[in-house]
Amino acid sequence: MMTQVLSNPDPVEAEASSKSASQQLTVPKEYLDPPSPWNPTVGLFLGGYGLAALTIWQWCFGDWPLQVLVALAFFALHMEGTVIHDACHKAAHPNPWINQFMGHGSAILLGFSFPVFTRVHLQHHSHVNDPNNDPDHIVSTFGPLWLIAPRFFYHEYFFFQRRLWRRFELMQWGLERGLFVSIVIAGLHFDFMNFVYNCWFGPALMVGVTLGLFFDYLPHRPFTARDRWHNARVYPSRMMNWLIMGQNYHLVHHLWPSIPWFEYKPAYEATKPLLDARGSPQRLGFFESRSDGFNFLYDIVLGVRSHTTRRSKMRPLAKLIPSRRWRRRWIGLLHRTAVLPEPKKR
Repeated sequence: MMTQVLSNPDPVEAEASSKSASQQLTVPKEYLDPPSPWNPTVGLFLGGYGLAALTIWQWCFGDWPLQVLVALAFFALHMEGTVIHDACHKAAHPNPWINQFMGHGSAILLGFSFPVFTRVHLQHHSHVNDPNNDPDHIVSTFGPLWLIAPRFFYHEYFFFQRRLWRRFELMQWGLERGLFVSIVIAGLHFDFMNFVYNCWFGPALMVGVTLGLFFDYLPHRPFTARDRWHNARVYPSRMMNWLIMGQNYHLVHHLWPSIPWFEYKPAYEATKPLLDARGSPQRLGFFESRSDGFNFLYDIVLGVRSHTTRRSKMRPLAKLIPSRRWRRRWIGLLHRTAVLPEPKKR
């Protein structure tokens, strides 16, 4: 009798269970709505400028130690990094004009150009892990992690090489770059370049490392998957969620870019059954295999990746190595660290 009950469940319960599973596997449309006018991203924007103003005030009139000022400037720019990212996806504010204002404002503080960031970042979303068309692929795979920040200058080159600007964006780029140059010239003329170096350029480079690490490198390694369910990853953590403002749920962002950063975590929890069903990566994946560990250590030290095992641009360097044994080791290293992206699935 018990066997019969177990093998023939109640049809009503089975239907309810099926309906529940179906609901769990639904894209969280409630998270796709525009954010409220007063939302955490607005707080980050205002907080970043508040910390920047405090840093300037203390440099001019206060007596706080330099280390504290550098830390304040770093946190200010770190906060604005999330603002510019959400603004380029129109997820910072429901009002388009305010969203644009926040995007340009955060870009100025970061020393970026909002049109460049927006167009290049959207190219990244369209061509994730494509060596020829994903600008962030170069940032992640063309040198050691400790030099990832300077590689963001490639974005400017990519923007002009691909002629990505629209309507008034070239003028906006000129205004923002003109303001940047004017500040530097004023610093040279009025002798406040020490402040610029210590409390702007230095913290900006540090933020560049964090942005490169948590927005580009960690979410997309090992840089081979191009399918939308596998081209980024999730590594759940409540602490990391706040430290890096949701970028540990980066796959959620790639699947639904209009979701603001502060809703990545609940959106992930709502769609976890869907990600499980798709086999989406939901772990950091550093040392799951010897290959993972080796490649991570390689990226810290050298990090230059080829995209073919036979015609690598790094292969001719073997001719400069006098020892045949070490030439073979060099070529073996290129083979072992090569990034060979998969064809994009439709």
